[in-house]
Formats: sequence, structure tokens, C-alpha cells
Amino acid sequence: MPQPGRHTSEAASFTAEIARKAIHLSSLSIAVIYCHIERELAIILLIPIFAGFFLVDLAKNVIPPISEWYHRTFSAMLREHELQKERLHFNGATYITLSALLLVLFFPKIIAITAFSLVAVSDTVAALAGKKFGRHRIWNKSIEGSAAFLVSALLIVFLVPRLNPAAGIVMAITATVIEAIPWRIGWFRIDDNLTIPIASAIVGYVVYLVMFPSAIAELTACP
Repeated sequence: MPQPGRHTSEAASFTAEIARKAIHLSSLSIAVIYCHIERELAIILLIPIFAGFFLVDLAKNVIPPISEWYHRTFSAMLREHELQKERLHFNGATYITLSALLLVLFFPKIIAITAFSLVAVSDTVAALAGKKFGRHRIWNKSIEGSAAFLVSALLIVFLVPRLNPAAGIVMAITATVIEAIPWRIGWFRIDDNLTIPIASAIVGYVVYLVMFPSAIAELTACP
């Protein structure tokens, strides 16, 4: 028989996840904006944004008053490992802006926009599907969540203009696998807001270099 307290707790947890992922999904605006501006301007905008998140994130790990303010203000939106005060860690906003900056710096525009869209949209879909329907666990994720990630990722790569379907499929599969694997160095957790876009961008670019080198020039601008 279902326990009322447990049901209430699960509902509250799912509501909190929706709030977190709504904020996460809003980062898709970075990809949309980048589609309409030059690479140089994107870098100029992203460097101070990332620096701001990084400095606040770093300060909250080493300066007690900032730590108290940070956790008091944002605790409802933080994930379990982000609530820990005894170990150095960075939050999702720092990783997502770092990912955006690295993608713009090192990858063609279409590859960067695709990879960033995968982490903004598919990671959101996977988290909500896994939270609501996840029953079969794989590492610390669920098969249902991973399936939702893959389906949404495939939709994204087929919708992105100028992206070769073969490269897009490889990017979608890579992102799905990377999202399911917990990445750690000792106790330090590497956030999937960094691993998903960077890994998928790398494999997508490699596919182009190996199979479609003459088409790389087409990836430098949105239609």
C-alpha cells in the first residue's frame, strides 16, 4: 500500500526538479543568440558571464558569509551534491557557461549549437522522464531517462540545419551514453553540463574531419 508521506515527498521532489530544469532549459537561449551573432561577440559576452558564475561559485566554497547567503538563497534549486559545504564543488550554471564558452572557442558554429542544445534540451527531458517514469536503474540514472534523452537528441540533430545526419546521430548517441555515466575524479564530480556538450562536439567534429572534410566550411554560420 502506498505511503502518503513518501508520495508527498516524491511529488515535492519532482516539482523541485521541474523548477531546476526550467532554469536549465532557459540556457537554450545561449544557442539561439549565438546563431544570430558573430563568434567574436559571443566570446566577448560569454567570458564575463562565465567569470561571474565562477567567482561566486568559488567564493561560496571558501568564504563563510557568502556560503551562508548562497545556500540560504538557492538551496531549493540545488542538487544533493551541491548542498554539501565541506567539499569544493561548482554548480550547474558555472559548468553550463563554461561549456558554452569552450564550444564557441573550439568548434564550428553548427557543431557548437547542436552540442549545446543537447545538454540544454535532452538533459532536461531525461531528468524529468527519469524522475517521473524511471524504474530500471543504470548507474545513478534510469533506462527510461536515457531513452528519453536519445529520442529528444535525435529530434534535435535532425532539426539543426546544415548538420550532416550521420554526424548528428553519432553526436546524439555519444551524448546519451555520456549523460548516463557518472564522471568522477576521486571525490570530485565532473558535471554532465560539461561532459555532454564537449564529448558530443568532439565526436561530431571528428566525424566531419574523417568523413566530410569538404563540408566543414558549411558549419561556420546559421542559415
